[in-house]
Amino acid sequence: QVQLVESGGGLVQAGGSLRLSCVASGRTFSTYVMGWFRQAPGKERDMVGLISRSSSNTYYSDSVKGRFTISRDNAKNTVYLQMNSLKPEDTAVYYCAAAYETWSPRPENFDYWGQGTQVTVSS
Repeated sequence: QVQLVESGGGLVQAGGSLRLSCVASGRTFSTYVMGWFRQAPGKERDMVGLISRSSSNTYYSDSVKGRFTISRDNAKNTVYLQMNSLKPEDTAVYYCAAAYETWSPRPENFDYWGQGTQVTVSS
């Protein structure tokens, strides 16, 4: 079983920055497409960013493009989400996810999920 554990969430002021981390169990991390998703109260879970196995390709939602950066370190079984210029609208629970084979922003295409970490941005 693949386990994903997120960390790095917290409370920040608008305009500030946070870096989220997600550590995966197992020895096949490099075979997965990784993604970050978020879900605010009363809203659907939405894709934030995706990163390919070798980090050759990334994909972002329009709402975070230019502000957030997804990266991965396969030697450490870790994927990161650097969040800059945070806005109150970014407040949500952020989830790390892994997919065997997909290049889709749809949550249903991802096979494993972390427990989530809360990000709250004050105005």
